[in-house]
Amino acid sequence: MISARLRIRLPEGIWVTKVSQNFPRATFRLLSGYRIGDRALELGEVVTDTPNEVVEAMQNQPTITEYELLESNDRRALAKYETTDIALYDFVEDSVKRIEFPVDVQNGWYEFNLTGTRDELADLQDALDSSPTAYELLSLVKTTDAENLLTERQREVIETAVRMGYFNVPRDSTLAELADELAVDKSTASTILRRGEAQLIKSFLSLPQ
Repeated sequence: MISARLRIRLPEGIWVTKVSQNFPRATFRLLSGYRIGDRALELGEVVTDTPNEVVEAMQNQPTITEYELLESNDRRALAKYETTDIALYDFVEDSVKRIEFPVDVQNGWYEFNLTGTRDELADLQDALDSSPTAYELLSLVKTTDAENLLTERQREVIETAVRMGYFNVPRDSTLAELADELAVDKSTASTILRRGEAQLIKSFLSLPQ
């Protein structure tokens, strides 16, 4: 799996586009949210020098149908609210990816992480390239489920090899010494080691397993 960090221009006409552009130095952070039909329930915070003004602007948005201020100080306001603006959820459903909270908004732009396969993210980039939506790909990070990458035996052999200095240059132990430590013959130790190394290299290079 690959995690991509994207920065995407917000659609015009939704409340967070208008309010974030009216307060361009504020950061709006969607901490969690989920869609229920034609509306979304969200928990969000805003970090700004003028939290009271931003809260008032949000409360005055017709597409925010319910608003409850949970806490506020001179730099931050935290609230839960209901909105009929569901463009973010439409985007996620259309792209069939998994969005990761928090989602940051500043001056009319979304910024968030999205996780998918290499092919899924390539399809998404193609779709964005062919659409009028402005976007920036900020980073790509290969993620690995370490628990499932190696078998238990491969992990044992590789960890033993590391501990004995087998991978040091020059080596501090030989394959025969590694095999003796593991109580297996050299051929078995070599086969397990090579298969584990191959899995690690393929994962690092994002090659098919």
